[in-house]
Amino acid sequence: MKPALPDEVVEGKYFISYKGYICLMKAVVITHPGGPEVLQLIEKPMPAYSADEVLVKIAAAGINRPDVAQRRGSYPPPPGASVDIPGLEIAGTVTEIGANVTRWKRGDKICALVTGGGYAEYCNVPEGQCLPIPGKLSFIEAASLPETFFTVWSNVFDRGALKKGETLLVHGGSSGIGVAAIQMAKALGSPAYVTAGSDDKCRFCEELGAAKAINYKTENFKDVVLKLTNDRGVDVILDMIGGDYTSDNIKSLADDGRLVMINMMMGKDVQVDLSPIMRRRLTITGSTLRSRDVAFKANIAQSLEKILWPLLASGEIKPVISKVFQAAQAAEAHRLMESSAHIGKIVLSFE
Repeated sequence: MKPALPDEVVEGKYFISYKGYICLMKAVVITHPGGPEVLQLIEKPMPAYSADEVLVKIAAAGINRPDVAQRRGSYPPPPGASVDIPGLEIAGTVTEIGANVTRWKRGDKICALVTGGGYAEYCNVPEGQCLPIPGKLSFIEAASLPETFFTVWSNVFDRGALKKGETLLVHGGSSGIGVAAIQMAKALGSPAYVTAGSDDKCRFCEELGAAKAINYKTENFKDVVLKLTNDRGVDVILDMIGGDYTSDNIKSLADDGRLVMINMMMGKDVQVDLSPIMRRRLTITGSTLRSRDVAFKANIAQSLEKILWPLLASGEIKPVISKVFQAAQAAEAHRLMESSAHIGKIVLSFE
């Protein structure tokens, strides 16, 4: 059903309706916690949007590991986010604007970070979390950007304070986060070392711009990093592994180095020697982005648009798309994500 202008307001939210009926959309929902097969494409009411939000007709949505965790029931969404529709990044066209929105207008092509609800034909987004699509990128390419670029910027350059000339180590170099971090660090003047799980993935990372890619299945990353840096270590480590990697991460840091944690795929319980942390003035920190407020995310968006969006528009930084699935194939897309066989981003298409 074609949406009309909003004609009903309930508790500050605009509901899209037509001749008195709430309009429907197609959405991929988590029917219950479980494996990829629990993802089903069904009809749902179109989402409401507030005075500070826009409604976006989604052309494509990126897939990320938090989506998988939410599907399994191990990563509940923050208050106010969609419980049954996953999806943290989208690209599409603005179809409606809230009363307080000043930057965007109907018809604008944007990509955006969202707290959930991205696997659908429509999604409501706070104005400040939207960004223009850089240059001539397609909706598919643009949908692969927000979650990874917001995450890397916030954790590597803000929290990790990586400066030009300092060195970075990224675990999972061929992941969506990894391919973004490699290119962002190189473009801003910092050599990036990465780990990956095969020679082919390592080769790809080096072709993308990594100073060195380490096959963690055949080499100890700590030994290689210390050799590459003449035993100095790296200035910043972006880690999504946790668990047994933690001790070697600490040993891989230079004096005054920063270890930034964004996931713990190998577990949250670790035992470490605290003495080098104190003696060498190391910082161990971390963050989760999804629960942060709109103002925090809007500030990241402003930094990205000013510093990195021109590099995407010029082609100096490029999206890396592994595979595109139609919305009805969401389960297959999650299976690929869980296999870790992909390089770069997996994207759902709603066109």
